[in-house]
Amino acid sequence: MTEQNENVTAKKVWFITGAGRGMGTDIAKAALSAGHAVVATGRNPEKLTRAVGASENLLAVKLDVTDPAAAEAAVQAAVDRFGRIDVLVNNAGNFYAGFFEEITPQDFRAQIETTMFGPMNVTRAALPVLRAQRSGLVVTVSSTAGIAGGEFLTAYAASKFGIEGWAESLAPEIAPFGIRTMIVEPGFFRTELLTPESTRYADSTIEDYAERTRQTVAAWQSMNGQQGGDPAKLANALIQLAELDEPPLRFAAGADAVGVFETRAKDLQNQAIAHRELSSNLAHQDA
Repeated sequence: MTEQNENVTAKKVWFITGAGRGMGTDIAKAALSAGHAVVATGRNPEKLTRAVGASENLLAVKLDVTDPAAAEAAVQAAVDRFGRIDVLVNNAGNFYAGFFEEITPQDFRAQIETTMFGPMNVTRAALPVLRAQRSGLVVTVSSTAGIAGGEFLTAYAASKFGIEGWAESLAPEIAPFGIRTMIVEPGFFRTELLTPESTRYADSTIEDYAERTRQTVAAWQSMNGQQGGDPAKLANALIQLAELDEPPLRFAAGADAVGVFETRAKDLQNQAIAHRELSSNLAHQDA
């Protein structure tokens, strides 16, 4: 191994999906700025390099997260170059928006394939490396839509609720190997999620939903580029959290996300006690 590679591997190796734009680019830049090595993955390696900036500590790798074989190849490329993976960031995503009756089954499945099965594919490929090291951190970028659902979000929230349950259940399975997990739930950040490149709206085909669809699409399009969250600040926060011996299982990203957490906690508490007597009297009556 060359002296240059020794210097690189002395730092942490970050493996980031969806690094060609939006939040993924900011995370990659923040990791490089902190002196780490970065494996930036996406569908177009040339675009990755242009977005993140060329560096001897950067490896740009083509990856479609819906392809398990591609995930295995990308992980192998990371190990071949840097010898290990310390922080895996499942960030790649898109957004199929619309009322449930109007989202086609194909688009609903496409949402699940990218934002639920995608992180699973990449993590499954990386876990043998992390287990062999007996160390690592798996960061999965979810959403406040994984904490509280809402109209027009059925496909997206279904994928995010699913990834939350998966990541939370994975945590105790891999903790004995020194591997930690962290779920990140951003609120509204000024990323490219609401741009035409990332968001696909269901065709308005049912008159009963037509006016609400028009209003919702107009509201979200007007929000694009005006979101309050700064993705560069979130990226720096993730660099800090990744240095902790015990990163949080969940990180509410943004003041609006904190509000969603607090409201959801209160709602669950209220629902638990609303029918406490009925709920608590459902056991078998032993003879």
